[in-house]
Amino acid sequence: MNSKQKTVIYIAITIVVVSLVIWQIYGGEIFTKDQVLIEVKDELFGTTKEWKDQFVWGLDLSGIISGATIVVSGILFFVFRNKKK
Repeated sequence: MNSKQKTVIYIAITIVVVSLVIWQIYGGEIFTKDQVLIEVKDELFGTTKEWKDQFVWGLDLSGIISGATIVVSGILFFVFRNKKK
């Protein structure tokens, strides 16, 4: 492995790990959400549930990012190989 290939591998591993860390910071949800259900106390109706606009990073988004990173880094790994004979 030459230095360009090592750089590609290190960057790919970093992107995948950062994506999974962000996923865990957002709560480890399986699916990405753009709204969450919250309980709101109302004087007239008591406790009601409403949808609040809030982005939640999911495992599906981390999977897409990780998969695309692996494909691109695999292509770059073979493009940067030495062509000595």
